[in-house]
Amino acid sequence: MYVPTKIFLTRGVGCHPEELTSFEMALRDAGIGPFNLVGVSSIYPAGCKLVSREEGLAELQPGQIVHAVYSRNATNEPNRLVSASIGLAIPKDTTAYGYLSEHHAFGQSARKAGDYAEDLAAEMLATVLGVEFDADLSWDEKRHIWTISDKIVKTQNITMAASGDTQGRWTTVVAAAILLP
Repeated sequence: MYVPTKIFLTRGVGCHPEELTSFEMALRDAGIGPFNLVGVSSIYPAGCKLVSREEGLAELQPGQIVHAVYSRNATNEPNRLVSASIGLAIPKDTTAYGYLSEHHAFGQSARKAGDYAEDLAAEMLATVLGVEFDADLSWDEKRHIWTISDKIVKTQNITMAASGDTQGRWTTVVAAAILLP
């Protein structure tokens, strides 16, 4: 049985006349271009340690198959704002699992997209932990409820936003959580 023991967050942006190459450039900018990414769903494994990008990358080899929760978005419209974000919610109980969320949008700033992704992850975790909340409350009000519930220890996000290339070349943004053995 394979259960990841470490995870790191990363992000990148790429620009190129070809959409696929733009995506590759975003992966390279994020430091994960030389790996074979396998997309997985959004569970943060129990007991998993959040490490720095540098520490995580040091454990990988080019060509390695790497499990990832990732978000990507692209545009070839000049000046169109694109964003990609991963939200993270870790429970206080280290024997319980947490959540990762993927979000991508057009017209959302990095802050707005990041807050949204972080909120999604925290909301998914809160529902599993039985934390009562009103989905219509503001993000700050929900964060207060989760904080006082004493069940969620950490939430954060990693987000990349960029405006489309002024010459109409493809601009791709990517955000990822990379799971390590």
